[in-house]
Amino acid sequence: MHLHLNSGDIYALLAALCWSSGIILFELSGKVLDSLQMNFIKNIIGLIGFVMILLIAGNLYISYTAHEYLLLIISAVLGVAVGDLFLLASLKRLGSGLYAVAGTSYILFVFLFAFLMFQEVIPLQVYLGGTLVILGIMIRSMTISKNNSRTQLMRGILYVLIAQALTAYSVLLVRPVMESHPVVHIAMIRFGIGVLFNMSHLLLMRGIQSLKKTLITGFKVPTMVAGAFMGTFLAVIFWLAGFKYTLAGRAAIYNQLSTILITLMAAIFLKERMNRRSWVAVGLAVAGAVLVSTS
Repeated sequence: MHLHLNSGDIYALLAALCWSSGIILFELSGKVLDSLQMNFIKNIIGLIGFVMILLIAGNLYISYTAHEYLLLIISAVLGVAVGDLFLLASLKRLGSGLYAVAGTSYILFVFLFAFLMFQEVIPLQVYLGGTLVILGIMIRSMTISKNNSRTQLMRGILYVLIAQALTAYSVLLVRPVMESHPVVHIAMIRFGIGVLFNMSHLLLMRGIQSLKKTLITGFKVPTMVAGAFMGTFLAVIFWLAGFKYTLAGRAAIYNQLSTILITLMAAIFLKERMNRRSWVAVGLAVAGAVLVSTS
């Protein structure tokens, strides 16, 4: 039996590896920085990376219509500024292991919003896959230590679902824009707007001194810088390359491996306890996500 991987398959696998590494590093960074600070630093590093790529490619300046800019602004605020803030807040409450399972809900929200926004038909497989994902989340949540507050647990799961819903909606919102403009350029604009929103948030809520402290402290935390580079910049680049150079279905399946990778890394590096029920939950969630992705 021979394993045949094309370049797109490899990019998709690298995207899963980078995103998984980023999640673990973000959780470690949460011991030093809060969610708002992490989101600000993460978005700055992502923005710097995208600007450098476009400068090298000589494709930094591209014009958009007023309506396209409006869509990009709304998408950036909802997905990058607010959605990622909920994602990082959920990590602090759930840990990487449960986040990995709950995060599989993203593909369900993609289909839901595609139906609501573009009247795309939802196949039966999506309902079946969604049921498996929900079962996985429920089973995994029951394996969390009783020392953890049930309120914190439910709030963390709610935050993940909000994050995935906002991310899915924000991406689909700019789908018409992506049909006529380079995706990396769109990513740069979205992260740029996200940085401005995060900076304004910090200034209004905490003042200029907190903003300065966040910048100084954030770039001194190795796990934060590495997490942003891996999980924000490289993961996005490899994710886009994966969908460009291989079939979308294959790329989506490889990307779902991040659930297993995050779980393994959490057990190895963060010493999260994994029993048989936990692995059943992971298996159900991954199976459900793959079922949805291939529908």
